[in-house]
Amino acid sequence: MKARLLMWFALTALSSNAAMANADLAKSKNCMSCHAIANKIMGPAYKDVAAKYAGQNDVEDKLTQKVLKGGSGVWGAVPMPANPQVSEAEARTLVRWVLSQK
Repeated sequence: MKARLLMWFALTALSSNAAMANADLAKSKNCMSCHAIANKIMGPAYKDVAAKYAGQNDVEDKLTQKVLKGGSGVWGAVPMPANPQVSEAEARTLVRWVLSQK
């Protein structure tokens, strides 16, 4: 029982640190200037993005490309610009983090 409890605490700490690391990545790549987790700024809230795409196939690939290349029309008239400062691996990490915001 004690071993399980210690394992649970370790996993919770690791997942919490990973979540913070991805929030830090979003801040460092300037994502948070247009997006927030819970409320719309210029772009949609990450919780709204997660809800919209929940359960869809190939959404990770689709959104990774949108982060990299930009896009428009899905969330209104304001386009999302391309993000050349973001690598494909970073974009995929950000997308996974955004999709986990439920």
